[in-house]
Order: sequence, then C-alpha cells, then structure tokens
Amino acid sequence: MHKEKQKILIIGSGGREHAIGWKIAQSKEKQNLYFAPGNAGTLELGANVAISATDIPKLVEFAKKEKIDLTLALPDDPLALGIVNAFQAENLRIWGPTKDASELEWSKAYAKDFMKRHKIPTAKYEVFTDFKKAKFFIEKGKLPIVIKASGLALGKGVTVAQTKEEAFKVLEDILVNKIFGSAGNEVVIEEYLSGIEISIHAISDGKNYKMFPSSQDHKRIFDGNVGPNTGGMGVIAPLPFVDKAMMTRIEKEIVAPTIAKMAEEGRPFVGILYPGIMLTAEGPKVFEFNSRFGDPETQAYMRLLETDFIDIVEASLEEKLKDLEIKWKKDTFACNIALASGGYPGSYEKEKVISGVEEAKMQPDIVVFHAGTKIVRQDLTTNGGRVLGVSAIGNTLEEALKKVYKAIEKISFDGMQYRKDIGKSALEIKN
Repeated sequence: MHKEKQKILIIGSGGREHAIGWKIAQSKEKQNLYFAPGNAGTLELGANVAISATDIPKLVEFAKKEKIDLTLALPDDPLALGIVNAFQAENLRIWGPTKDASELEWSKAYAKDFMKRHKIPTAKYEVFTDFKKAKFFIEKGKLPIVIKASGLALGKGVTVAQTKEEAFKVLEDILVNKIFGSAGNEVVIEEYLSGIEISIHAISDGKNYKMFPSSQDHKRIFDGNVGPNTGGMGVIAPLPFVDKAMMTRIEKEIVAPTIAKMAEEGRPFVGILYPGIMLTAEGPKVFEFNSRFGDPETQAYMRLLETDFIDIVEASLEEKLKDLEIKWKKDTFACNIALASGGYPGSYEKEKVISGVEEAKMQPDIVVFHAGTKIVRQDLTTNGGRVLGVSAIGNTLEEALKKVYKAIEKISFDGMQYRKDIGKSALEIKN
C-alpha cells in the first residue's frame, strides 16, 4: 500500500531553515515541505507560504487547513510568543520548547537567576529596570563591563563597554530611549568574561539529551573580530581545540543540570538547548542561553549529520532520545561563511542581483544555503542582511576552509561583504 507523504511545515526564512529543509529532503521517507515564509532557496525544496514566522494565528490556521503532520518551530521570536503552546492547544504536532521553557532565551534576567539558583557557572551579574540605579552600579564597578537588553534583540542587544561614558550611553539607549523597545525594559549588567567563545548544542526530549559537536560562530562583522555584532558571519565545527574531556565537563556542569532543573521546575525543555560558552581560565561559563539552533551553526551541523533529521525530531517528541544514536561524519570538518549585504548589520539595500551561485555549487563539497534571498522577475536577488551561507566539508578544517573560500570567489552581488578570517584563530590555537 502506498504511504502518503508526511507534510512538514518549517517556520522561518533563514539559512537555518534552508539547511534543515535540505537535510529533511534526504530523509528515507519522502516528505512534502512547506516553509513559512521561506526564501528563494527553500523554493527548490518545497512550497513557500506567505505567512510571517510570528503570525501564530495564521500559522495555526494553515496547519489545520493543510493537515500538516509536523511543524518545526525554529526561530526565537515565535518560540517567545508561544507558538508551541498555541499549536499544542489545537492538538497539532509541533517541535520546539514551550513559551515557559524558551524563557531561558527570551529573558536574560530569568536565565541568569536560573543559573544562580542551580549553580550553573556564569558571570556575576545584577538586573536593573531603573536607569539611575544601573548607572550607580556601573559607577562603582570594574571595566570592561557587559550590558545586555534582557529581551530578544536579534543578537544586537549586547555591548561590552570599555569606558564608563560608553556604558552610560548604552544604558540610556536601552532603558530611556528604548532602542530595543520592550526587549530593553530590563537590563542585565555583568562582569566581563575573557576567554574563547564557543557554541554548544544539545537536543532534549525534556528528560534526556544528546550532545552535538562543538562549534564556533564569528559574531563581529569585520576581520580580526572588530565592528558591531551580527547574527553570525561564519562557523566552524567541530573545534580542533575542544577535546573530549572539555565536552564532558560542559555536559556535566552545564547541559545536564539545565535540562534536569528545567524539568524539576515544571518547564521541561523539548528541542535544542544552545548555551553560548566562554572557555575561561576557571573553566567553561555560560554567557547566554538560546532555546533553538544557532543559524550559521545549523548550516555546518547539517553537513556533518548522518542520522535522518526526522528520526531525531521524532525521538525528541516521543521521549526516546536515550535509545537513539546520532551519527556524525567521521574525521570530517565543516565550515559555513555568510555573504552579507553592504551596510549590514546597519541599514542596507535589497534587491541586488546575485550571480554565480550555480557555479559555486559545482565546486567539490560545496552546498550554498539561502538566507536573505528572493526571486524578482526571474532573478535571484538579495532580501536581507545575511544573504547566503556557503558551506564546505573536508578531512581537515584547513581543507574545508580552502574549499569554501574558493567557491565564494564565484559569487557576487553589489556590496557583498564577508569575513576572510573564519577559523583562523581556531587553527592558531590548535597549532
């Protein structure tokens, strides 16, 4: 008997969503894929649906009408708005943490208090809603100091202030001028952690979890790690300088207690837990929690993953992760580099014609993931800050990086910018 294809709805429009769709398209069971709202790349895998990722009533309505079998809630905003709760209330299958569980990401104040309660290693901090009190705290504090808008600010709500004047200006922008809107109703001020920043991902079913390989995002816009923070300009995975002992320590001191204590507090975490970690002289410390896949990290992970992605999601939804072995390509490294619009992460123009993507894809071991793209009059054009993610795999990190930069030479659009030093510091640490 012919089994009907499963209908899967993927929420989001970035490189993360394209990469996960690309991986699901290789599943043993063929799926019908829908992306809301998707991009020019996801069009090659399924149907794009013109509904915003945050329009939860319309997404629920679409899932009911189309009889969607499974929805993947991937970006942070819909999770913070309670998309998982809304779908569950209508008996629709959806994968991702509930609003309560994802508070680890959407409230930095909550996350810091959670870590303090459960002795999860993190920077010392205070939370403020009052500008004068926050200013007084900085007056008597040490520099540099880290100031964070507590809510979601698209990865742009964190500043490392080197001077008190800079710190006061940032505080005023967040608490008084409301440059991040309600995301800046509270600020977290914390000690500056020095060390190496890495990304850790674990998938959980609420009780059990499985670790992903280590990875490292390069957040700042310019080479040498200077300029403003972005949503991520490039990723490498796994990290040559993070050994098994360090991964075990991170799992034991950070991931395991977080999953266990969230369940204990009545907020079982189902989905991807992504702590941003600083490897400090005292050991690994959490500088932020995310309750979903990192966008550039996903594009690297999907190149390394061998297990069927749908099997992993099903095990996470059915509390069967303990019995699932997640397989990764052996002795393989992946990298992913963002090609961004001129002006990003500030203001930028859209609808610049992109050329060379097909030529780049013909290079060995290259996959190009779309992020901010759309088709305008048959042309592939830019439609966002980060436009494309070019990914490669190799037997060594050096080999993967060499392949990716060679492929990038084929692609061009007006104003295109990208970092030329992705992975450089990791190779220096290793050597």
